[in-house]
This record gives sequence, C-alpha cells and structure tokens, in this order.
Amino acid sequence: MDEAQLRRELREAALAHRPDHARILARVERGLAAPPQASRPRPAGPRALPWSARRWTAAVAVAVAVAGVVGVGGLAVTTLEPRSVPPATATATAPPAPGPAAGAAGTIDPGSNRWWAQGDLTVTTETSVAGLVVEVRVARTAGVVSTGHWRTRPADDFTVTVTEEPGALVYRWALRPGRTVPPGRHVFAVQYNHAEGVRDASADAYTVVLTGADGGRSTLRGGFGATPAR
Repeated sequence: MDEAQLRRELREAALAHRPDHARILARVERGLAAPPQASRPRPAGPRALPWSARRWTAAVAVAVAVAGVVGVGGLAVTTLEPRSVPPATATATAPPAPGPAAGAAGTIDPGSNRWWAQGDLTVTTETSVAGLVVEVRVARTAGVVSTGHWRTRPADDFTVTVTEEPGALVYRWALRPGRTVPPGRHVFAVQYNHAEGVRDASADAYTVVLTGADGGRSTLRGGFGATPAR
C-alpha cells in the first residue's frame, strides 16, 4: 500500500465524521509492514533516502494524518496521571472562653406614682468585668416621655445615650475602653413620665452584655417584674 492510497483512505474516513481509532491504527501498521515495491529508475539527482528513512517519514506523515482525522471527528483523549492528595490538616479550635458570671433583675421603683415612674435594673457581677453594655427599652405607652436616668457606677466610666424609637425609649450605657466594673451590685435606673394611672410595664425589657478580661462574653435578658432570661 503506497502513501497516496493511505492518504485517500484517511481522507474518506475523516469525511465520514466517525473515526475508528483501532481501524486506523491497524491500517497504519499494515502499511508500515508491507515490503518496498519496485520503482522505475529515477533521474540522477540528490541521493534517494534509504527504505528505513522513507518508512520513518511515512510513519510521521501517517501520524500527522491520524491527528487530523481525530481533530475532524471532534475527539480528544486525555491521560490523567494519578496524583497523591495530601491529607487534610486538622485544625484544633479552642472553645470560646466562658463569660463573666453575673445576674440581673428589673423592677419598677416603689417611689413611682400615677404620672411618673422609674425602672431599676440591678446587675450583680461575681468577677471583675472589662466590658459592659446595658440597654433598657421602655415601651411607648400613652404619654411616655424620658425625664432622666442614673447609675451607681461613676458617670465618667460610661457613655450614655437615650434614643426615641417608634415603639420604645432606649436607654443605653456603654463602659468606656480601659475602665472596669468590680464585683458587686450595680444599679442602672431609667425615669419617665406617663399618662395618668397605673402604667403596665410588662412590655419593658433589658439586655446586658458583659465581657471578661479574657474575652469571654455573657448576655442577660429579661423584663421588669419578670424572671430574667440568662
């Protein structure tokens, strides 16, 4: 089988768009194994390549042709080398530090009257506290207007804000950086006017967030006159 015939058959296979790799490779092997055919004398010129060289050249040409057929057929073969996957490294995560031990209770001061009231929030800390945020929300019932606030800790230790929201008056104390709260009993009081009569304080609430020196955090929540949630 000569090279021209091989090319013709390969071209026909490419046009069929259904290349058969095994069939093509078998033809290539048969063509390479065939003995050389007698050829007519060639005019004098550059020395003709020996059969082994011509055979190698034909093999290269056939390989290129086969690559073209595979390209026309839209086929691609990828050989994946097995790769070792490094084992996952376990990362130990330390549990969060426990927050400061503390308790809180909210009550309506007995000195309140039919037009004015005071809510007392008592926070009891068992250890020194490096961070403290106290928030009291007084529900906006009829006639509620803020008249003041106070605390038993030094005034300079805290940043204090009173915000009027549609549904509540929000009193907030935040311990300044570098200050601490020692173990003990600490009171935060909110004062406000209200419509004449006995005011229902069941919708009032508080939130206390305490941070220890080691970063541990505790959160206390509750209402005024109800058992606080810890």
